[in-house]
Amino acid sequence: MIANSVNPSSANVCMRWAIAFFFIAIAHAARAGDGRLIATGGATEVEGSAGGGLVPWAVLAGYGTRDEIGGSVFRTQLQLPDYRLDAYGGAFTIDNRVEFSLARDRFDLGTLGKAIGMPGAALRQNVMGVKVRLAGDLVYGDLPQISIGAQYKHDLDFSIPKLVGARHDSGTDVYITATHLELAALDGYDLLWNLTVRSSNANQFGLLGFGGDRGDRRWLAEGSVAMLFDPHWAAGVEYRQKPDHLSFAREDNAADVFLAWFANKHVAVIGSWVELGSIAGLARQRGAYLSLQGSF
Repeated sequence: MIANSVNPSSANVCMRWAIAFFFIAIAHAARAGDGRLIATGGATEVEGSAGGGLVPWAVLAGYGTRDEIGGSVFRTQLQLPDYRLDAYGGAFTIDNRVEFSLARDRFDLGTLGKAIGMPGAALRQNVMGVKVRLAGDLVYGDLPQISIGAQYKHDLDFSIPKLVGARHDSGTDVYITATHLELAALDGYDLLWNLTVRSSNANQFGLLGFGGDRGDRRWLAEGSVAMLFDPHWAAGVEYRQKPDHLSFAREDNAADVFLAWFANKHVAVIGSWVELGSIAGLARQRGAYLSLQGSF
């Protein structure tokens, strides 16, 4: 069935476990040191992994260092002319080596839902992720931090994706990513860059199913560049290729311009302007994105 509303009494596995991990980690925080530098845990992308808003980076969630745990919880909303995306979840990191994440995405069909006689309809998916730091360091040394990751996505509402040609109700993205912070690289300001290569069969991040009549999996490029004005403020841009597997409607690549405020190591606010192009035949889908994040 298509979700017509959110039942506030229903159990949300993603958020329940994310909050549990968050407070378990806080209970053990006395064993941790000062952790990593502020902002080095990044933000949280819409699929739950540490990084930017659209692109996973090689950084791991939270501020835990070696022999410590860290993590984050997040809540994101993207308002588009004809749709709305809500995402929430959490991640935790062990020994600054392995990150586990859980997220729930809900895509309100808005204008399209009314057009097909289903006002209030939405598409939902769960995303379970894992990321492993392989080599390098974000700040120190010439080698960037390099990580590999995977995101298993499962649609909870598959009837519309199936109707428009999606082949599967679940799929797994795999990616490798490299991130480095160049200190005082640009007129005295720190500069962060990230490159990600992803293999995916997800239509519209997975919300419209996986695979289609135009293919089943493609290699895609993603990237981010950000300037840190001081330890608490960063601004940048991101770009993400998308597969375009369904012939019924073109799927455009995604981009954003963002501003992030890291109030301290526990609270961050990220705002951006996101360009998603055409979604399910409705063009010019661009709008404001706001994400709130708690970290440790």
